[in-house]
Amino acid sequence: MREHAFTVTLAEPWGEGIVSFAQGAELDVDVRLESVHEGILASGTVDAEYSGVCGRCLTDIARPVEVEFQELFAYPGEEETDFEVQDDHVDLETLVRDAAVLSLPFQPVCQPDCLGLDPVTGERLTESTGSEQAAPIDPRWSALQKITDQDGTAESRAAEKEES
Repeated sequence: MREHAFTVTLAEPWGEGIVSFAQGAELDVDVRLESVHEGILASGTVDAEYSGVCGRCLTDIARPVEVEFQELFAYPGEEETDFEVQDDHVDLETLVRDAAVLSLPFQPVCQPDCLGLDPVTGERLTESTGSEQAAPIDPRWSALQKITDQDGTAESRAAEKEES
């Protein structure tokens, strides 16, 4: 068994969504390599920081992530496997990249209760401006709004219905 700890600087970005591991980001990898009958078992963790934008309010975010991985690198033989020992070495890049990219959140948020952007003003709803915003009216129901706004007659009709 051998244990190794090293830092890798990414030559290219990893990930394609609204968050990713940027080019030049550093990944701290701790790996334990164990010899087993079928091959070499590689297990360990990756500590890194992803960056991107919030999926609701489009604010820049950067969050740490810790990913665990474990994979068997089989000795070359008749059976075909995803990972194989080649020239007494194991190539961890694909394993670490797959584990790290799959750990990225699909819909990242800057905070768990992020409300997003106001559809009218475009301001962040989590930053209150102090002004009350009226609920938007669906354009399909705007004709009904005209009926209820005729000189307050809708209020008097409602009062008449309650009396009868």
